[in-house]
Amino acid sequence: MPVAPGPVDVSDLVKGNEIPKDFDRLLPQPANPLFKAAVVQTSVSALENGGSDKLKNGHRFDTIPICNGFINAGMSCQPIFYVKEEHDEFFKVLEKFDCIVVRINPGQITAAGGDQVKFDEDMMKLYKKVPIWPTPDVMTKMGAKDALCKIKDMHFGLADTLGYYEPEDMEGFKKTIAFQPRVVKQNRGSAGEGIWIVKLASGKYCENYGDAMASDTDILELMEANDSHKEKHTVGEFIEWCVNGRTGKSGKWTSKGEGKYFAGGAAAGGQMVDQRYLPRIDEGEARFFMIGSELYGIEHYVYTGGVGGDTKTTVYPPSAKELGFEKNKQKLETETPAIMKALDLDMGQLPLLWATDFIPISDHHSEWVIGEFNCSCLGISGFLKTRGKTLAAATKEDYASGQAMCDYIGKKAFQIMSQPRVEEGAACGCSVM
Repeated sequence: MPVAPGPVDVSDLVKGNEIPKDFDRLLPQPANPLFKAAVVQTSVSALENGGSDKLKNGHRFDTIPICNGFINAGMSCQPIFYVKEEHDEFFKVLEKFDCIVVRINPGQITAAGGDQVKFDEDMMKLYKKVPIWPTPDVMTKMGAKDALCKIKDMHFGLADTLGYYEPEDMEGFKKTIAFQPRVVKQNRGSAGEGIWIVKLASGKYCENYGDAMASDTDILELMEANDSHKEKHTVGEFIEWCVNGRTGKSGKWTSKGEGKYFAGGAAAGGQMVDQRYLPRIDEGEARFFMIGSELYGIEHYVYTGGVGGDTKTTVYPPSAKELGFEKNKQKLETETPAIMKALDLDMGQLPLLWATDFIPISDHHSEWVIGEFNCSCLGISGFLKTRGKTLAAATKEDYASGQAMCDYIGKKAFQIMSQPRVEEGAACGCSVM
């Protein structure tokens, strides 16, 4: 049975140590590391290799490179696995480390039969003692679909972005749909279910936001993102569907879903977000990869098979001037403190590795607006093609590019660890990967 090599004894994690087949390409650990790090993973036994994000040996595809980035920075870094049967032992082992990197995709702990709430609660308790990247609260606040509502009045936001937290809030939809085509999303679900592209069938919109209100009888053209099927309903029927699902007031729906997006209340994820539809997304999106407060690189995706389908990707350095990137970079780096404050976070909780996805826009003070923040187990691009395979499947160029990014992350983590740790609420200098 392989045990993650390193200065911290992890032999108590018996079931966790049974998961990885090997530690292929993990560099030798430093003899006397100043800081000892752990990279936390989990495995879903019902899925091949433990999940679609895993290599054949069971590790997440970019775990070993991240470990090597820490090792190259002078720290030790051991990849370990969380299993629900060893919950208490696992957290006792974590206390032996100086910092922890969590690389578990949302839903994986639950899919493996674990208790996500219990895991999160104990991570937050541990965070009072050691830096954790990410803490659950930061991931929740930055990854929430209503994060865009909180920055709507900022440079990269749109004032007509609304969050609906109670059914009554959907009256606001009558104002937004009168102004521009919309993307209305439920807070739960996956693969595009409950995400609707909504347009007025008449095509007649008011010039300024707030100039008009749609009526319950106005006809809508709707397309659901999960399968691109189309429907026609009145404004009143759409609101009824979102609130109560299939009823006599909502008309006949062909959606595979059931509506009722507010069921269970906000505590159970029952809420919606209403954003302006941006047709220039057909020109592609720009993902700005951030390490701390610095832009590391840009990837521009042009969709070749429709939004959500295959893409043609062009990689740009952080100094790129194409497509207005230089101006965007300067503004993003300047506005990051204000963005964090708007999300009820502080700069001490700034993500170590995060990304902002931008969509081009016309007739706006900015050339780009934020489509979403990506701070949930963001993958290292150079190793994406190794999923389901081994690290040897990466081309020489991709491997070098990916490892360079991991090395930079390691250097940033070392800088953070070398600084005095401030009190909870501004701990560690950064909190999310």
